[in-house]
Amino acid sequence: MAAATNMTYRFLGDSGLLVSKLALGSWMYPDQAHTIDAWYDMMKTAFAQGVNFFDSAENYALGQADVLMGGTINKGISEGLWSREDLVVTAKIFSGTKGFRNGTPNSQGLNRKHLIEGTQAALKRMGLDYVDVIFCHHPEPCTPIEETVRAMNYIIEQDWAFYWGTSNWPASSILEACEIADRLGLIRPIIEQSQYNIFSRDRVEYEFTTLYKRYKVGVTAWSPLAFGTLTGKYTADVPEGSRFTMEPIKKSMFGGETFTKNMSLAWCLSNEHVATVLIGASKTSQLEENLKALAVVDKITPEVKAEIDDIVQYVPSQPWVDHLQDIRMRHL
Repeated sequence: MAAATNMTYRFLGDSGLLVSKLALGSWMYPDQAHTIDAWYDMMKTAFAQGVNFFDSAENYALGQADVLMGGTINKGISEGLWSREDLVVTAKIFSGTKGFRNGTPNSQGLNRKHLIEGTQAALKRMGLDYVDVIFCHHPEPCTPIEETVRAMNYIIEQDWAFYWGTSNWPASSILEACEIADRLGLIRPIIEQSQYNIFSRDRVEYEFTTLYKRYKVGVTAWSPLAFGTLTGKYTADVPEGSRFTMEPIKKSMFGGETFTKNMSLAWCLSNEHVATVLIGASKTSQLEENLKALAVVDKITPEVKAEIDDIVQYVPSQPWVDHLQDIRMRHL
């Protein structure tokens, strides 16, 4: 199936599952004109370079991302390009498929009803019997964490998923979920999908240290390019006072090479707790360029990291609060 590549792999948190250091995400707007054929070209390009981790969520394009990814996976299987065991496929449940503000009272959140019905619906959209990992996409104070843990354990026992994880959760909630699972003899979350980039790293580098030590929870990183800021196209997310607002990183590091988006991706991969970094692309040429990040990981030395910290003037701060956690409060 997969040809020999330069891709290397890491274990997904405290599990025996190996995932590629770079992963393909499927986030898109509902009105973006994607087709299974277009996604097939994208996944073929990624797979040919050793990518085995493919990420989706029920709210991406209001469920259409699941349809495209599942259709692409099944097309590749039917054409003999890959087998199901070659791929690590993920789903995320929380927001539903009707839009953040249009969901009915129990069509969103981490209650047992939505987690189970949302998982079944995602599998139906994908045309798959199971996903490898299923994430609780956002924290939700409205639902007891024990209810969520029991529901995720049930989903795994039904063979709808092999592992479960969290996304955008604070460390305190993940710790509580792990402690509840251990106390009740249930399956713990093994992975957290969190925003991580040169500007946003409080959670991954500071808040999660106890999780790493106590439970070996791993991280999949989203927004490694800070919503495009680190591509050089945008500056809206650059922290106030940072030297990024006054001057770009020119040929001051990497032996005369300009700091590029590939080096931003490589910077994320230099963190040993990061299992994989999610990359997105609207065309195969962008994907091919991003996949070159593996070639520069060894250039992200401790000295280079220190220089980057000095340039962005990074100072740890309180992690951001996920505003979607209260999405169902409007029904009360």
